[in-house]
Amino acid sequence: MKIKKVSTWKENLGLTRPYTIAYERVEVVENLFVLIEAENGLVGIGAGSPDEHVTGENIQACEEVLNQELDPNLAGADIRHYKTLLRRLAAVMPAAPAALAAADIALHDLLAQSLNLPLVDVLGRVHEALPTSKTIGIKSVDETLAEAEEYLHNGFETIKVKIGHDVDEDIERLVRLRERYGAEVTLRVDANQGYSLAQYIHFFEETKRLGLEFVEQPLAAAELDAMRTLPEEVRVRTAADECLLFPPSALACLWPPLPFGIFNIKLMKCGGIAPGLEIATMAQYAGIDLMWGCMDESIVSIAAALHAALASPATRYLDLDGSLHLAKDLVQGGFVLNNGWLRTTDRPGLGVSRI
Repeated sequence: MKIKKVSTWKENLGLTRPYTIAYERVEVVENLFVLIEAENGLVGIGAGSPDEHVTGENIQACEEVLNQELDPNLAGADIRHYKTLLRRLAAVMPAAPAALAAADIALHDLLAQSLNLPLVDVLGRVHEALPTSKTIGIKSVDETLAEAEEYLHNGFETIKVKIGHDVDEDIERLVRLRERYGAEVTLRVDANQGYSLAQYIHFFEETKRLGLEFVEQPLAAAELDAMRTLPEEVRVRTAADECLLFPPSALACLWPPLPFGIFNIKLMKCGGIAPGLEIATMAQYAGIDLMWGCMDESIVSIAAALHAALASPATRYLDLDGSLHLAKDLVQGGFVLNNGWLRTTDRPGLGVSRI
């Protein structure tokens, strides 16, 4: 089955609720979309959401590299050679993981559609469904409590709280959340590189009694050696995020003593499903748990991450709420969300349809 046509464009998807994290305030969301059409009429779709602060690529650079490389590398190729095509694209997009992810997702979607199977079943399903967290940005205690109330009312049981601006204010917000909701809510936090080593030690000691699920990327991405100085009880409950990009970056996180007990795989950081699954395999054999996370993304790439997550034995956590606060999207379907739990649909490929 040969590829007939490739197209790409960017779209402003907006946000229903702007938010703040340790290194930026987000008010606008643009995604890139890729369509790969086969000669038999099947169409695979992919989406990319770059984060310049993390990977160094912006939306303009993504669009340029896709317009330059997709058609000459894919047009006329046989989708059954998808692994060769993915290697070819990775070679010509070495510094554009979100652009590569958009193309990778579209190829996987088209491949699974050609087999008339959901993508997760092509990859090898392990899990049927898992709960996802819902994220609260950095804001006041009262605003945090109000937003948590909204999410719990909507059936979510796991809340991820963004921290990293002021360690004592962060602690106070979490204390108040635990006092208000007790064991009713599972709490995890994400510092987005906002702490120093001393601040993280202070934070960990002061929040031990709160039963936090884990802490995501407390120190700067380059501070792996500092992470290794922490006690094992701290490291095992800390997740790698911004330091975990393409698969080679995972190797640096596997030197003993292990700086993290959890890897947060994001398709937009690593280049898509194929490299994400490479990292997942490394984590599995190293005894590291997996969380699959996201940026502000269309249902397209959220569904792709879910399919990959449910096909990975080491997956323990999901943080795939990135499409839930978009003002609009170009597709529907992709997954079923029920009381905070995500599962795939029974439709072929990613299971999405254009609106």
